[in-house]
Amino acid sequence: MMSTKASEQAAKKLGIMMTSRSSANGQTAKRLVIKNLKVAPRNEEDSFERLWKNIDEAVRAIHESRPVSMSLEMLYQSVENLCAQKKSSNLYSALKQLCDDHIQRELPKLTLDMNNQLDYMKLLNRHWQDHCSHMVMVCQIFLPLDRGYVLNNPLILSIWDLGLDLFKNHIVMNRVVQTRCVAGLLSLIDSERGGELIDRSLVKSLLTMLYKLQLYQSIFESEFIKASDKLYSIEGESLLQSCDIPEYLKHVEKRLNEENSRLLHYLHPSTKHLLIQCVEKNLIGDHVNTILQKGFDSLMDDHRLEDLRLLYNLLSRFSNGIEQLKTYFSQYIKKRGRDIVINPEKDTVMIQELLDFKERLDAISDCWNNNEKFTHALKDSFEHFINQRSNKPAELIAKFIDNKLKAGNKEATEEELDKILDKIMVLFRFIHGKDVFEAFYKKDLAKRLLLSKSASVDAEKSMLSKLKQECGGVFTFKLEGMFKDMELSKDIMNAFEQQLHSKPSINLFVNVLTLTHWPSYPISTIILPPEMSQLQEKFSEFYKKKYSGRNLQWQPSLGHCLVKGHISPGNIKEFQVSLYQALILLLFNKKDEVSYEEIGESTKIEESELKRTLQSLACGKVPILIKSSKGVDIHSDDGFTFNKNFNHKLFRIKINQVQLKETQEENQATNEKVFQDRQYQVDAAIVRIMKMRKSLQHNLLVSEVVGQLKFSIKPADIKKRIESLIERDYLARDEQNPNQYNYLA
Repeated sequence: MMSTKASEQAAKKLGIMMTSRSSANGQTAKRLVIKNLKVAPRNEEDSFERLWKNIDEAVRAIHESRPVSMSLEMLYQSVENLCAQKKSSNLYSALKQLCDDHIQRELPKLTLDMNNQLDYMKLLNRHWQDHCSHMVMVCQIFLPLDRGYVLNNPLILSIWDLGLDLFKNHIVMNRVVQTRCVAGLLSLIDSERGGELIDRSLVKSLLTMLYKLQLYQSIFESEFIKASDKLYSIEGESLLQSCDIPEYLKHVEKRLNEENSRLLHYLHPSTKHLLIQCVEKNLIGDHVNTILQKGFDSLMDDHRLEDLRLLYNLLSRFSNGIEQLKTYFSQYIKKRGRDIVINPEKDTVMIQELLDFKERLDAISDCWNNNEKFTHALKDSFEHFINQRSNKPAELIAKFIDNKLKAGNKEATEEELDKILDKIMVLFRFIHGKDVFEAFYKKDLAKRLLLSKSASVDAEKSMLSKLKQECGGVFTFKLEGMFKDMELSKDIMNAFEQQLHSKPSINLFVNVLTLTHWPSYPISTIILPPEMSQLQEKFSEFYKKKYSGRNLQWQPSLGHCLVKGHISPGNIKEFQVSLYQALILLLFNKKDEVSYEEIGESTKIEESELKRTLQSLACGKVPILIKSSKGVDIHSDDGFTFNKNFNHKLFRIKINQVQLKETQEENQATNEKVFQDRQYQVDAAIVRIMKMRKSLQHNLLVSEVVGQLKFSIKPADIKKRIESLIERDYLARDEQNPNQYNYLA
């Protein structure tokens, strides 16, 4: 048995307190009291030092790229234990000092002299890559510190950011390292711009380092943009002097593609705006006028669509680039178009050249990305130059259409002809002198209809429909009336033939024309053979009975005939000739030789017309008559004999109808008629303006009249019309100011 004293000592060791109480009989009673076990206190500083020693050794091994003796799990547990012991602040400070010491020890290796710049860049990149990989392992070990202490203290850097900050302040911010790094990067990029191959991954890694250290903009980007600006400024000036524009534009495109490739592979996206702007400014923006002056016209002349499209795309990068391009586009159209229109020697090919020119410009419109500004510029420029030569383009457009719509024109099918007419209508829209066009078109249409020269009635009506759609029904009213007259004439002739009792020896067809619808023709009186004159009289009587109150006025100048000629036994031909030519040929039925005077007396054909007609019969491609004198001119003493030896491979022969060829007098007469019609329009405009204004100065009145008229007119012609209106008491000069006019109600 254990003694009482021994029991007390054992209980004390176990944390059991024994107490005694006196009983009633005087004996002492024992009681046990159990307390918590007390552990002897440990030294916290000893615990931190012990754990830190292991952590310190591991971090140093990581920095020196040596194997770590302890497992990462144990190191992680050690950090977690220290954080649990409220030693986070001490742990963070110790780690910071450890990393700081290591990085400072590495700095001398990066400040040594090195001749090879590329080797230095690789060395710096190796240190950076090692530092990053080391810090990844350190962050894994110190994750509990990051998640607890750092997260609850916003002013303290995370373990990763701490490593970046130390590397930045001790390594990259060092003047030697910074200078070498930036210079090396710029040198590598410059080498690549010069055509050399470089290690892009090296450049990308170092630029990523600068960006992560928040030094990209401050120490690299500004220097990079300066170097780029200098390079491209010199390059732009030099290449513009040595290269042609197409080559230069391709070089600019190549440079832009190269810089975009650098942005894609190693430059940070934040640099894109500054870099591309630098290239654009130095290679394009500063030289827009030079590029356009030196090469735009040649690009247009050579129809270099790809280069024009590239030029548009490059200039569209600038706020005023498109406007400048549009200005040169307009100037080009006006200059080239004026060369076509102004030169009288090009009148025969003017309209075709204008159509070709317009077609080329339409093809180029795709290069402008169908920009409406260029569409409007084209229209305005065309309208400007095509009216530089007053009235002539309108006249030639009418003649061009006449040539396309004439019978015998086998240049195009009906579908192709309709496309040509559509293109012509585009030119028609640009001309101011639409009344001039109408006059010449109506004159040519009359000849096509009366002489059966239209290639297609459908084509004629299609053209008429296009004009009506463009200018309205008033413009085409008389032209439509001409077609109606032709249709009505067929009905009249059917009725005339039905009322004849016997079939005449010759066939007659009369076109009855409404005077106001058709062009005016000079009245001429000729002598017809009895057979013709008798039939003509019969028709006149028939018409007057059918349409009482109407008068017929015969126009022989537009008549045509089909004459059968018995030249010699077995040699019979048919001749398509004008009425004047037929009258002359019929004279040779009576005698083989007829003088010029006899022909004139027998036919009463006007002298100039007679000479042209004899010229076509004796001096043309079909010499049915033989002239006594040599040469092509007809003289009053000439004699003419029938060519009995005439022969031709065709049975029906067309002798050129000279009267179809427009003379200078006819052309002038048409223009004078247009001018007379315009006078009425000018008078109406003046009266209309003065009626509204009541009183107006001369210059203002002239300006307003020009604005209202659809054709160009000289101020001197307006002044003549004002004087005419003053004489007719529509206007009066102001008594105090002769330069001012008053309207007379």
